[in-house]
Amino acid sequence: MGYVIDPPAIPSLEVVGQLDRFPVHRIYCVGRNYAAHAREMGHDPDREPPFFFCKPADALVAGGGAVPYPGRSNNLHHEVELVVAISKGGRDIPLDYAEEHVFGYAVGIDLTRRDLQAAAREKGQPWDSAKGFDASAPVSALTPAFVSGHLRGGTIALTVNGQTRQSADISELIWCVPEVIAELSTLFELRPGDLLFTGTPAGVAALQRGDRVEASVEGLQLLRVEIV
Repeated sequence: MGYVIDPPAIPSLEVVGQLDRFPVHRIYCVGRNYAAHAREMGHDPDREPPFFFCKPADALVAGGGAVPYPGRSNNLHHEVELVVAISKGGRDIPLDYAEEHVFGYAVGIDLTRRDLQAAAREKGQPWDSAKGFDASAPVSALTPAFVSGHLRGGTIALTVNGQTRQSADISELIWCVPEVIAELSTLFELRPGDLLFTGTPAGVAALQRGDRVEASVEGLQLLRVEIV
């Protein structure tokens, strides 16, 4: 049996030290998972359980590079994040076994049309047009966990045109990686190929056409993006 149209290509990421690539199934994101960022967005981080939203897999910009400034927005923001790649799926994953489901780690930028997000929030509408637009998920090459170890600390940072905008330590996550995986698996059956953006630290701000962005997590591949 064939298809009535050509099937779309499978989004994928380079894997450090390997020829084979990592196929991407879904992209999940955690909102407000660093206390300072939650406060800068006007929320109380001490009271809020983790909440999730999604980006389409084909929003991926594998390895970075040129990213077009999106239409219908005048306020595009950067959000640097640790990205977790899932190699073993499951539902209701126990916290103590959550890291066994991790293939590796990468650096991501959750690009956000902040003006559209604010308008949607005011009207009680979903965030899809603010978060899930084309090329909204640049991600670096993946570093396997057997190379990097399971990341529990290390600097996460983002610069724009050489100036630091965001800098923190991933140990400051309100909900750590195993907790996020365990919680997410109570809402969705995780599948091999899923990516999980784990939240951004404080310092999110607007980007302009021509900006050169570098995003990093200690021990992982650097992610470089240019807004065009």
